[in-house]
Amino acid sequence: NWEVDIAHMESLIDENTAAILINNPSNPCGSNFTKAHLKAILAVCEKHKIPLISDEIYADMVFSGQVFTPTATLTSTVPVLTLGGLAKQWLVPGWRIGWILVNDRSRGFDDVRKGLFALSTLINGPCAIIQAAIPDIFNNIPDSYLRDLNTQLESHARLLETEIAKAPGLDVITPQGAMYVMVKLDLDAFKDISDDADFCQKLKWEENVEILPGECFAYPGTVRLVITPPKDKLNVASERIAAFCKRHLK
Repeated sequence: NWEVDIAHMESLIDENTAAILINNPSNPCGSNFTKAHLKAILAVCEKHKIPLISDEIYADMVFSGQVFTPTATLTSTVPVLTLGGLAKQWLVPGWRIGWILVNDRSRGFDDVRKGLFALSTLINGPCAIIQAAIPDIFNNIPDSYLRDLNTQLESHARLLETEIAKAPGLDVITPQGAMYVMVKLDLDAFKDISDDADFCQKLKWEENVEILPGECFAYPGTVRLVITPPKDKLNVASERIAAFCKRHLK
């Protein structure tokens, strides 16, 4: 259950701080913040008069027992930019079309709003066909679609979690949503693995399994696995990861 270290985050705020950025549900952690935790983050924003940028590209993509809360629904005073898009929830990553919702009852984003509009006229060039599909996507896809998607993603996550846990030297962190599983490496258990990047590089060359090192996310000593491939592929990848770990054990 990954959460922000509120005290540490607040200690980093200075005169150059323009905004606080969160990603919820999270890539790469697979976490989903509680309403209480989001309110604690917003309280820091309120105290220091800092706006919040809430990346919610994985909105509503949460597993059993979890509830997703849009951050902007929890405040009437903190300006919030909410980022969303089609790529994840509707499984069309190649489309690369998204949006920014401006939640600004206090009018702190007047200049930001002008800047966003100016940028959209300069660098925004989404395909007209994709734009035309958005109303049908929003209005005509049944509610059961997202429920079924989350159920399937969760079953993939649990399968991967179960199988990867069998590999020596790995500690799986149970995800609460999104599309990823984070795994901690016990580097002391391996005879010739120096760090997470070394683990991923050798795994790719020896087993043809590609995962991302945690150093990509400023969290060394971990790796990130994607849960979206078919279950048979996840099983094969898990078996290869386990074989790799056993081969490199001390």
